Amino acid sequence: DVVIATDPDSDRLGVAARSATGEMKLISGNQIGSLLAYYRLKKFFDLGILNRENASRAVVIKTFVTTDLQKVIPEHFGVRCVETLTGFKYFGAKLDKYERALPPEIRKQYRQLSEEETRAARLKYSSFYVFGSEESYGYSGADFVRDKDGNAAGIMFCEMAAYAKSRGRTVDQLLDEAFAGFGYFEEKNGSLYFEGAEGADKIARLLESYARKPPGEIAGSKVVGVTDFEKQTIRDVEGDVIPKQKMSIFELEDKTRIAVRGSGTEPKIKYYIFAQRRPEKGKFAVEQLSQIKSDIGRRLEEVWNWVEKDARTRVAQ
Repeated sequence: DVVIATDPDSDRLGVAARSATGEMKLISGNQIGSLLAYYRLKKFFDLGILNRENASRAVVIKTFVTTDLQKVIPEHFGVRCVETLTGFKYFGAKLDKYERALPPEIRKQYRQLSEEETRAARLKYSSFYVFGSEESYGYSGADFVRDKDGNAAGIMFCEMAAYAKSRGRTVDQLLDEAFAGFGYFEEKNGSLYFEGAEGADKIARLLESYARKPPGEIAGSKVVGVTDFEKQTIRDVEGDVIPKQKMSIFELEDKTRIAVRGSGTEPKIKYYIFAQRRPEKGKFAVEQLSQIKSDIGRRLEEVWNWVEKDARTRVAQ
């Protein structure tokens, strides 16, 4: 029913799952993370480990360029969602902060405690880390590995897939169940490459142009918000200051978002486009999702085509 694979150092996880029609479908990094966040939160509440009284002490962590579905899901359960810059070092810093908030007598023996014991301590005195992910196939679900962990993610995914099957559902049907309840979210990533010394200059100028002269409209929708991570002082929901980075996020009137940042490892600029459709009240009917998916898919292509053309124009100026 599922095929899972990791990269050579086993820190990232990719998945293909058999759909209700019998086809094997690749599942995106955003979708894998959303499924795991949904399943883990639901299971912790079903088991009584989390409840309305202690939910405020639980936390889900995601990056700014990871789907907003992973913000909506924990908010539904009364669990806070913390957003960070890209990189699990920022997740690890949060987990270290939560450990330091424990009483000294617990911190002294923290590494010798079981997962159940540390969870009880974190729920009582600090923050219990439920799950964290980034869109580039990195996931973690426990405090004892403070990095993305493909092995643990594989186990979590198999457990979630078994849960779906026990209910007579495939993985994609469970994902549609989440979409129907929380809203449909889809993302598209794109990159523009600029090689060599001249390319590095183009990348710098292009990033600067977004900060200096942000677009007022993108693909027919008004830009209603701009976040400049290099020039603004930005705090997360816990009040911690986000480190400076050359990244901008544009919020559009139609709820589409576009994030743009340079790559830390390749000569390119990376674009992340996020689109969503939320039910006005209640839930989407499952039969509505097919048309919604088609509409959102077209919108993502429209926005990417506009962004790519605009970027080429900016570089040429």
